[in-house]
Amino acid sequence: MTTADLHSGPGLDALRPVAPKDRIFNLDMLRGWAILGILAVNAIAFAWPAALTMAEAPPPLNASHADTIGVWVIDVFFADKMRTLFTLLFGVSVFLVGGERSDLDRGALLRRRLGWLALIGALHGALLWFGDILLLYAVSGFIFLMFRSWSARRLLWVGGGVTLLWALLAIGMYWGMANLPPEFASKMAEGMPTANPDRIQAAVDTYRSGWPAGWIANFMVWISFLFPMAIMTVVTVPLMMLGLGLYKSGYLTGQSPMWVYLTVLVVGGANLALSAIWGWQAAMAPDGVDPTGGWAHASTGAAPLVTLFYVTALILLTKFGLKAVTAVFVPVGRMAFTNYLTQTLIMVTLYYAPWGPLWFGTHTTSQMWMVVGVIWVAQLLWSPLWLSMFRMGPLEWVWRCLTYGRMVRLSKGGD
Repeated sequence: MTTADLHSGPGLDALRPVAPKDRIFNLDMLRGWAILGILAVNAIAFAWPAALTMAEAPPPLNASHADTIGVWVIDVFFADKMRTLFTLLFGVSVFLVGGERSDLDRGALLRRRLGWLALIGALHGALLWFGDILLLYAVSGFIFLMFRSWSARRLLWVGGGVTLLWALLAIGMYWGMANLPPEFASKMAEGMPTANPDRIQAAVDTYRSGWPAGWIANFMVWISFLFPMAIMTVVTVPLMMLGLGLYKSGYLTGQSPMWVYLTVLVVGGANLALSAIWGWQAAMAPDGVDPTGGWAHASTGAAPLVTLFYVTALILLTKFGLKAVTAVFVPVGRMAFTNYLTQTLIMVTLYYAPWGPLWFGTHTTSQMWMVVGVIWVAQLLWSPLWLSMFRMGPLEWVWRCLTYGRMVRLSKGGD
């Protein structure tokens, strides 16, 4: 989850943490944007039962016009886009930490790093929140190890090609499901999860009853998600290839030709605009009516294009005089691991931990947005404050100590 963690050298003793001046601004900036955005997507999964969030048109989340707008904002601007950006950047991190496949020392260190990430992710998912993505990244990272020395061209063609294939399949599937003949649609609906009020209320009561009942409920959902998460490696690994290809080609560091950036900006921006328009039309339509003929849902399959639009827009803002604006995301990105897990600790405390107010199942989407906004402000403020005194985030430090098998310096100063 960090940018460049190591200097290359002949052995593990020669590896040392990178100084802030050696970090790559754009990668930290993009990672900060992603870590904030992903909270907007995850908030509903913290605040309501999984059975509701996976159901078709969850009614309690659309209690008012403001809540409908809140769902529209999440679906159009954040859902899948932030996870995609996280994954692109993780592919870059694998290379920056592990180097080329020929570098056996750094490769060994990288495998230890991924091993500890897998353990942390498993504990995160089993003990706190079923929606953990760290375990998926660790498993995908181990698979991605064999591809990290590929050329930029090969990474872009293979990673980009597979990602495009998945996007086209998703678009076709979503559109097709929205346009099934009525008799087939009714049969499909019978097998879909439903937001049964009694089932949802029973889950809410379980989570709010405290632990161990709430913890057991979360653990069982996490277990049920392990197989689907494993399948997600077929999407995640190609995205890591694409991310590393964009880095090696110079795209993520602002070195690509301007016509390339403008092309991505136009194509990605057009997709975002259409998705927003269609999504708004569908959101404002009566229940069960889709005036877009399925395109509102289908357009979400092209999430990687919107992700690349965000990446390009932020890179160009940085490149052409607005670095002071994009720089606000850099400290958040430098502490992405800490901030991601801190988001979990805050949300679990607020929604279903026995020591918190137990808001689980009580907030509408607009109320959740207020919580998200407060956490955004807190992380935008506390990240630079912490980094003004320390060299890395507290959990980055723990992860690094575990990886090195020794204590490393946390306070600022000489190595």
